[in-house]
Amino acid sequence: MTARHRRTAAAVVIAATALAGALVPTLANAAPRGVEVSAPTFLNGTAHNGLTISNGTRWVVMNGTRVDFGTDVRDLAWNPSGTKAAFVDSYGNLDVANPNGSGRVVVAQHVAGQTWSHPTWQVAKADRADGVPAKDNLIFVSSKGGTTRLETVPATAHNAKPATLTLNEYAGEGALPQTANAWPNAGSTYGSIVYDNTRTGDVYIRDDYIRQQGGVLVQGSEPALSPNGEEVVFVRSVGGHDHIFEESFTGNKPVVRDLTPRATTNFTEPTFSPDGRSIAFRTPTGIDVLPDEGRGTPVKVSSYTGLPAYRG
Repeated sequence: MTARHRRTAAAVVIAATALAGALVPTLANAAPRGVEVSAPTFLNGTAHNGLTISNGTRWVVMNGTRVDFGTDVRDLAWNPSGTKAAFVDSYGNLDVANPNGSGRVVVAQHVAGQTWSHPTWQVAKADRADGVPAKDNLIFVSSKGGTTRLETVPATAHNAKPATLTLNEYAGEGALPQTANAWPNAGSTYGSIVYDNTRTGDVYIRDDYIRQQGGVLVQGSEPALSPNGEEVVFVRSVGGHDHIFEESFTGNKPVVRDLTPRATTNFTEPTFSPDGRSIAFRTPTGIDVLPDEGRGTPVKVSSYTGLPAYRG
């Protein structure tokens, strides 16, 4: 069974419920929103490295503590500077908030019959020489009636209506799938994104510079684009376990490597650190980190299980 099929909505709810006793204090002891609460009973190596962990509850693990956002935080993502967080809240809205949960704004209000997930922050400076405008958008997955699409909305909006993200193919290549696309992740100075398709089982890229064209990269799922846009990490099943792979574009032709060839359990949901030197990913018992070069053994940095993400 692939990582994509295992990560169902029911599994997320079960995981969040199972962790509630350990991760979320009782209502009588709950701290006000934004108050940081130490977590001495768990391995929590998130201090001073920008790593954060969200698991669908109102508590986000960061800075060696836990922060109460005052609403459920699902699929949290950070803008490149780490000053704003985007996530799906308790009501299914797409929100933006400060790192302590304050200043929360509903960027797009939940639409009945749809489920939103996995936002990513597309940010890029303007290129006046080529007439390319600056970008500050959120791209996310919208699911309705079993059909998923990628949608986008300005990150500074308030109760805005999202639009379907255009997906144009590279010249001379076949048309790209417009549905079953998921797991978008933005990176590079141009705000390009990678995403996977649950029907084809492939990872795709959308080069977001002038023509906003793209195409298939590699077989896999749950991709993340490096900050410099020269590598993409993704998940692929090998011998019954999910491994973390990397495809590099720095040479004459792309090179694909298994970064976790000795994996004896499932490694999923990889993400790059802001400097591109480390890759954090989820395991059944927490979060591990591996150097981008893939040399060495993954190091467990947290026993909190959830979605890893880095602040800039």
